[in-house]
Amino acid sequence: MGTSYEKDVVAWANEQAALLRAGKFSELDIEHIAEEIEDVGKSEQRELASRMAVLLTHLLKWQYQPDRRGSSWRRTIKEQRRAIMEHVEETPSLKGSLLDEHWIRKTWSDAVTKAIEETNLVVFPEACPWTMEQAMNPEFLPE
Repeated sequence: MGTSYEKDVVAWANEQAALLRAGKFSELDIEHIAEEIEDVGKSEQRELASRMAVLLTHLLKWQYQPDRRGSSWRRTIKEQRRAIMEHVEETPSLKGSLLDEHWIRKTWSDAVTKAIEETNLVVFPEACPWTMEQAMNPEFLPE
């Protein structure tokens, strides 16, 4: 054992897991283990924000480009809602993000940026016009 974190993180992680299982706590790389645990949480948050931004982007496209609506957009909206719900069910602490104003503003900003890139329109609202509950409602499509 002895692979450094910087040299090969996968080998390092396997070694750290083996040390934990063997009860060799004094040999653990505590600082990097703590960083990796924090990164897991951040990764889960990024996943939720990414999926929500895709959902909001498609809701914007649905509302602002009615002549281009199609089954592909409808499937993307449905899939993102399903994946977000599954993600929140598997990681219940993420549910608070859906109520956090800062998180919503950041996610909305990402969605608007994507919508502008994909539509070349610049008419989108500065703030999200929908609640996250509306956005997640399987019956909701903005008109």
